[in-house]
Amino acid sequence: MFKLVWQNLIAHPIRSVLTAASVCIAILLLCLLRSIVTTLDAGIQASSAARLIVMSSVSLFVDMPISYQQRIATVEGVTTIGKWQWFGGVYQDPSNFFAQFAVDPEHMFDMYPECELDQASRERFLATRNGCIIGKQLADKFKWKAGDKIPLTGALFPHPDGGAWDFEVCGVYTSKAANFDDRTMMFQWKYFEETLRAGGQDPGVGVYIFRTAPGANVERIMSEVVAMFANGPMSVRCAPESEFQRMFISMMGDIPMLLGWIGTAVFVALLLGCVNTMLMAGREQIHDVGIFKALGFSNAAAFRILIAQSMILCTLGGIAGIGLTLALKPMIATAIAAMFPVFLVETSTLVLAVVLTIFLGVAAGMIPAWRASRLKPVDALRAGA
Repeated sequence: MFKLVWQNLIAHPIRSVLTAASVCIAILLLCLLRSIVTTLDAGIQASSAARLIVMSSVSLFVDMPISYQQRIATVEGVTTIGKWQWFGGVYQDPSNFFAQFAVDPEHMFDMYPECELDQASRERFLATRNGCIIGKQLADKFKWKAGDKIPLTGALFPHPDGGAWDFEVCGVYTSKAANFDDRTMMFQWKYFEETLRAGGQDPGVGVYIFRTAPGANVERIMSEVVAMFANGPMSVRCAPESEFQRMFISMMGDIPMLLGWIGTAVFVALLLGCVNTMLMAGREQIHDVGIFKALGFSNAAAFRILIAQSMILCTLGGIAGIGLTLALKPMIATAIAAMFPVFLVETSTLVLAVVLTIFLGVAAGMIPAWRASRLKPVDALRAGA
């Protein structure tokens, strides 16, 4: 029977190849779309429940006074607190985009143990006024190493003398956590503050990040922090890191829902295309089915022939799509790194691709296979004459 199935498939090689190719592309797209969703969710799930974020209640892009740090530190249950400010500098060309933050280096590593950096580099970072640390992916992209100089043009914070801000690489960190990417540069808050004050500008703080003591009442701490600044000069919002991550993603729109609808549309279109292909194959093989049954083969055997053709086409396309996803993963991760620093293709995504491939093969071949099994030999031979 397999030989007959194979002969039917190669009887129309262009149609078979195009059908398998369409399944391949569709499975590739579905894997990539779902991987973006799971990547976003992984960042949220990996967030620490002990880290809380304080930001302006107006907008993430409205700064808070520096004086807030000491006041937040007095709240019972707060153990470590640090300032973070988005810098938004440009390296050589705007296309060389990467994230840069002014941070409190003395609190940086206690706050984020996910940031892995050797002790010598840590000490060099703390001791260097214009020092910075960079993620491994960022270092690999620009071929930077410890001791290199990085000039950045301040788009949001121009240097007082009109030139570039000069930073010295003190070390290259790595991160295996989805919530802390390694395509970021972090530099000394003191250098940032002193330089701006030298030009007559008072710096503000984008967000405060603090850790809570084990067993602390997080809800109470958040409420107390918000109430502390309710009357200004700048009211604030306080949220767990996971909620902050979710809010930041929502600023770009409801990406998971959008990608879900796109994926559904792709799958439905593919299903209709495969059903149409198998219906054509079923009509063309009516005479063969008649001969097959006249020789004594059962209705079930005729059913299996059509289902097998559909399964083979979809399986070949599905395997190719999954293989292409894994092969293109590094290239795609690099291409979308500016928006999605960590790109994950999870095992569950590949399992879903296999399940959808099997479902597609069965669903596409079901109607023509059922028709073939219902045909009487005489009717089939007459229709195919």
